[in-house]
Amino acid sequence: MVLDSDSSRRRGFVNRTRMASSRLAGMLQDAAAETPGGGSVRSRETRGGLDGVYIISVAARILEMHPQTLRKYERVGLVRPTRTAGMLRLYSELDIARLRLIKHLVGDLGLNLAGVQLVLEVFTKLLAAKAEIGRADIVDARQALDDRLDDIISTLYSRRG
Repeated sequence: MVLDSDSSRRRGFVNRTRMASSRLAGMLQDAAAETPGGGSVRSRETRGGLDGVYIISVAARILEMHPQTLRKYERVGLVRPTRTAGMLRLYSELDIARLRLIKHLVGDLGLNLAGVQLVLEVFTKLLAAKAEIGRADIVDARQALDDRLDDIISTLYSRRG
């Protein structure tokens, strides 16, 4: 029996994507701890004790990315590594998880950086809604869900060009 190589490649991609989805959920939750764009660079104290431990060359090697790509992601606000007194970038485990997610979204799913920012922003808002609903009673939960969904929808519509 001869398998259609095109369809088997597609099935392989779908299976890899499904397998990665459970890992991505955890990575997204970790990555959502740092919201994209805005805000000042957080100090080590405000990052929940997650000090940067990898300099850019080590982080690039771990992620199999070029250091310039990491600088680019920092420039557009996708990641914010801590800095030493000498201004060396230090990437934490959380930064590495966030960058792995970004690499997947760009490389495997084909999103551009604006799409990555949107995905991270929407997911951050979904996590906030989930946390708010978990703290609320039934009536408040419905209102909180309605408010959060309106916020997410407005985020999606504000990105339209």
